[in-house]
Amino acid sequence: MKINVGEVVAVKGMQVTLRIYDESNLETLFYDGKKYKGVSIREYIGIKRGFCLIVCIIEGEYLDEKYFEREENKIQYIRKIEVKPIGYFEQYKFNDGIKLMPMIKDKAYLLNENQVISIFNQGSDGSFSIGKMLKEDTPISLPWNKVFNSHIGVFGNTGSGKSNTLTKLYSELFNNYEDKLLDKSQFLLIDFNGEYTGNQLIKNPVNKKVYKLSTGRRAVNEATNDNKFPLPSSHIWNTEILALLFQATANTQTPFLNRIIEKRAEHVGKQDSLKNYIISTFHLCFVNTAQDREALIQLKVIAKNLKSDALIDKLEKIFWYDNKNKFACDNVAGPGWEFYENNAGFNQYLRPILNTINTTTLNPFNELIIRINIQLLRDLLFGHIQFEHIQPLLKRVESAIKDLDKVFSITDNNEVNFKLLSVISLRDCNQKTKKIIPLLLAKMFYQNHRDTVAIKPDKTLHFIIDEAHNILSQQSTREHESWKDYRLEMFEEIIKEGRKFGMFLTLSSQRPADISPTIMSQLHNFFIHKLVNDRDLFLIDNTISTLDKMSKSLIPNLSKGSCVVTGAAFDLPIVMQVDYLKNEESRPYSDDIDLNRLWGID
Repeated sequence: MKINVGEVVAVKGMQVTLRIYDESNLETLFYDGKKYKGVSIREYIGIKRGFCLIVCIIEGEYLDEKYFEREENKIQYIRKIEVKPIGYFEQYKFNDGIKLMPMIKDKAYLLNENQVISIFNQGSDGSFSIGKMLKEDTPISLPWNKVFNSHIGVFGNTGSGKSNTLTKLYSELFNNYEDKLLDKSQFLLIDFNGEYTGNQLIKNPVNKKVYKLSTGRRAVNEATNDNKFPLPSSHIWNTEILALLFQATANTQTPFLNRIIEKRAEHVGKQDSLKNYIISTFHLCFVNTAQDREALIQLKVIAKNLKSDALIDKLEKIFWYDNKNKFACDNVAGPGWEFYENNAGFNQYLRPILNTINTTTLNPFNELIIRINIQLLRDLLFGHIQFEHIQPLLKRVESAIKDLDKVFSITDNNEVNFKLLSVISLRDCNQKTKKIIPLLLAKMFYQNHRDTVAIKPDKTLHFIIDEAHNILSQQSTREHESWKDYRLEMFEEIIKEGRKFGMFLTLSSQRPADISPTIMSQLHNFFIHKLVNDRDLFLIDNTISTLDKMSKSLIPNLSKGSCVVTGAAFDLPIVMQVDYLKNEESRPYSDDIDLNRLWGID
């Protein structure tokens, strides 16, 4: 038995008008042991048409002043509502879409609580719940398999609850399925503000690894390889990566870097290859009949990065002897003047010191600087380049290497064993490094995952970026255009092609309008909290086709923690209140500061 509350009086296209009886004005009704919501905006109502019950959402109501009824000398205006069909029940199962349209005189009925829940619990086993429907206050289960098999966007102004939603979403996933995810999926979270460096998200702390990267003083004094992020050497000894890291020009500096990579490739696997390469370079600089006085500068840089005190001390004593037009050394403690223009002088004074250098324990970044200076020396001696064309590159390399060395530990093993969840905190990194790290990680994980999965992926990779506007914005003017374009193109490729390889992006941001339109257009599912900026609202309006007019109008006025959920995984938009994580250890470090408590004000 259903509660009849009205009838159809007009049908104009997709807009249906109902005349509503007075007994439907109550907010909540109970009938035959079931709970019903009264007729009001954003509630659902059923219209009987044959064997189907057409489900409609109420979009507006008004009093029809043209028609009224007299009852005991009282004028009673007729209440009407405007509804839009969204689906239908057939054989007790809800189906999305329109199969039948109502006709005039069709009866309207209230939907009970179970019917409303079944509208939104499609494709869900009922186990994955992160909150309740905002108006109905009933728990709602999300189709987790469709949500995490897609690219996700979590958007909202500061303080709207988006961090809580992101945390609740993945906490629920790990709480339910953590053991089943091991060795089948991998999760990488880029954390710009250090909000997830505690016990958040994961159920078993053993399956989580936090990398607190830092480019400040703390990194110099305290950082060990355990605190640094392991980066396979193949991603450093790569012309494309180096050219982008150091903003190399295409015509001169990039080919120069490519020659360095090619020369290193020739040395791989050969014993003492780098050491012999260094000795032969010194020999070329000193024994060459056309010695170059500028070569001494690069040789000192090589010695410094070799950390050879004996070689550093020797080069400090060597100078350019103008009268002889060659390098010399006034060895007061020895036999006197030293010259190196022939093999005899070089073998007597320099080779014994060079033979003591140790290249096996070299830091990969120091090796890079050494090889750059070696290549520069050789190219200058043979007239392949002009020094002023390469000098700017050297300065950029020296500046960038200092920061990269603080946050990365380079390994020759291309398959690094990561935990189920890896959190990379960039809170203590400078702005330049915050731009570099996500790109390197995205490129490394995406390429490795793409190369290892079969035609049909048997593993998934989930790349989560909190405060995504920091790296996916087109508005940044503080960096080189080619660098910004490459970073955006990298993530655009991932979001366009990654799904077929089992790689998925989750983006959280307070400014969705700043994110690349290409990236925004490829997101599948959205959790939209309060947004008030016109550009953000315009983007939402023109990007998300699954968002209806009524849900859009709610976005600027949503309360804290409430959001509109929509996308490919949902037949209908859901307005829900996400459960607040009460356990302080489980919440991200993003709570508003309590000034009453801080200032001691009652």
